[in-house]
Amino acid sequence: MDVYLNDVACWRCVPAGVRSYTIGGYQVMKKWLNYRERPLLGRGLKSEEVREVMRMARRIAAILLLQPELDANYLVVKENTYQWTKT
Repeated sequence: MDVYLNDVACWRCVPAGVRSYTIGGYQVMKKWLNYRERPLLGRGLKSEEVREVMRMARRIAAILLLQPELDANYLVVKENTYQWTKT
């Protein structure tokens, strides 16, 4: 799936899960790009900002790939917590 910056520029082949990844109910990539639209900034994206979108997509993809292992680890920790007693 492509993520479009405008009618001309886009990031190609961004996995749908990466594109739609949310934190706090907000799609991370969409929110980041919305705050950097030309009318708001008064300029186009800088090269470093364009690279940041690519790095962001890679970090989100890594989180998604790790998610099953993180969930399994959480369940193990949850089942083996120390039960505090009141004294």
